[in-house]
Amino acid sequence: MADSLQISTGEVTAELPITEGAVRATGLAVVETDRGPLASYDPGFVNTAACRSSITYIDGDAGILEHRGYPIEELAEKSSFLEVAYLLSNGELPTATQLADWEYQVNRHRLVHENVYDIIKSFRYDAHPMAKLMASVVSQMTFYPSSRRIAEPELRELNAFRLLGKMPTLAAATFRHSIGRHPVYPSDELGYVENFLAMLFQSQQRVWRSDPRLTRALEVLFILHADHEQNCSTTAVRTVASSGNDVYTAAAAGIGALFGPLHGGANEAVLKMLREIGSLDRVPEFIQGVKNGRGRLMGFGHRVYKNYDPRAKVIKQAVDDVFEVRGMNPLLDIAVELEKIALNDDYFVSRKLYPNVDFYSGLIYEALNFPSEMFTVLFAVPRTAGWIAHWTEQLTDPDQRIIRPKQLYTGYERRTYVPMEDR
Repeated sequence: MADSLQISTGEVTAELPITEGAVRATGLAVVETDRGPLASYDPGFVNTAACRSSITYIDGDAGILEHRGYPIEELAEKSSFLEVAYLLSNGELPTATQLADWEYQVNRHRLVHENVYDIIKSFRYDAHPMAKLMASVVSQMTFYPSSRRIAEPELRELNAFRLLGKMPTLAAATFRHSIGRHPVYPSDELGYVENFLAMLFQSQQRVWRSDPRLTRALEVLFILHADHEQNCSTTAVRTVASSGNDVYTAAAAGIGALFGPLHGGANEAVLKMLREIGSLDRVPEFIQGVKNGRGRLMGFGHRVYKNYDPRAKVIKQAVDDVFEVRGMNPLLDIAVELEKIALNDDYFVSRKLYPNVDFYSGLIYEALNFPSEMFTVLFAVPRTAGWIAHWTEQLTDPDQRIIRPKQLYTGYERRTYVPMEDR
């Protein structure tokens, strides 16, 4: 294993130390080029580390996802979502007393100001729920001006509790507005996930209660989506945080990034694909079409994972519980057949195309009676836990500065201004 990298150009030779598997990009600047100091060019940050983080570890080749050292499979099996949220923010699993206090601090902030409902109502009923969610989240900064005092740890923590507590309330309100119903206030009698379901689906009941199997299935999905390292939305959160912003503004940036179909909309695309296939007997034809370049196998492959996405394995276990309660969806049979064929076809195996978290999650959301436009909102609610942890880490890391990447200029060289009459 090399412990340094030597670069040489003309008369200049530099030796850059390799630390934690990386070299400092600023070390490249000792080499002069015809355009100034040498820089790296990495569109999409495919091989660029912009921060040091102790929150989440991913080994894409081995199919490993760990939060603070704990495998996602164990957390999904044994933890609650708020327990995982505590782990992400505090670095250790909580004791019973710590978890009880954490749950109290989060849940006591579930109510939102009545004006926030007015903000949501100002949108057309058919506006996308993510647009409503983004507006309602960023508005919280105006209700809590102290959130801008990011140098004070107590206020950072307080507003983190507020955001984590209010996010399900805001998400549920966007859904209720979309279906023309009044918002449902949070209930102190219900836990975090069950309360979210009640705020979504309560009708005339005094207290709405979900089937425990459905509550647990959604909780597992929340755990699986709580954090995923330096993805697009988390990078957006950290970028906005680097300029000194509060947690609400940073999270709204994350929502905006998640809104993009290349990031948060993949499970909708999976459902669309399954419906287009339509029946089991058409699966081989579809697979052949993909291999011939006439279609795409949605929900397979991942920017990071070159193996089976560990979250997809966990979701498959939750699928059975959901359909036991809701009844079978014929699309599930198509999905299972697609997976079986693809996992045994060298075309997909050689390209390391394995199922990712989106392949089955959309089927679960649909079985829970969510319209497809709510899928990304259901992604944003749990991902808030990860965004908060990264927002805090960004603000407290002494190495971090305001994020401002370099560019490679490809425009004109200096030109003489041409007067209007000569153009």
